Amino acid sequence: MLIIPIKEGENIDRALKRYKRKFDRTGTMRKLRSRQQFTKPSVAKRAQIQKAQYVQHLRDQEEV
Repeated sequence: MLIIPIKEGENIDRALKRYKRKFDRTGTMRKLRSRQQFTKPSVAKRAQIQKAQYVQHLRDQEEV
């Protein structure tokens, strides 16, 4: 449960924005979406390796 203390005279839009930011940082939606469908550990590991290769490729291009 997220608790966002609202200061005296604070705008509700600003408090809502802080709530949304804090909610995004917890990763709750990512967890829910990943649990909707089971992925085999081998497939998850392969995807993780491919992502690492892609990021490394981008970093290599940035250095050149």
